[in-house]
Amino acid sequence: MSKKKNSLLQGTVDLLILSSLRTEDRHGWGIQQRIEQLDSHVLTLKQGSLYPALVRLGDQGLIHSEWRMTENGRRAKYYGLTPAGRERLAEEVAQWRAFSSDLNLLIEGA
Repeated sequence: MSKKKNSLLQGTVDLLILSSLRTEDRHGWGIQQRIEQLDSHVLTLKQGSLYPALVRLGDQGLIHSEWRMTENGRRAKYYGLTPAGRERLAEEVAQWRAFSSDLNLLIEGA
């Protein structure tokens, strides 16, 4: 993956994390894998970006966390959306759609 594609990831980390938690609680590795699967491995969210973002989102009350056992019998911290997190996700998705629509118009020269 090129560094250019990863630079596109900056500023969207919170949106990607919140989106990956939309349907179910996940542990950090699961969040990372979900993001890579959804975008066909175009973007890679490194742990150095993921875990500070999880702490920040938790401090903002947008996600909750708890220790659970994984399907492999290992202990892991699972993260899930709070009601405030679901509201923020809806806001960020709406903002992203408006932004990307405007950007596409600009790029396409309409």
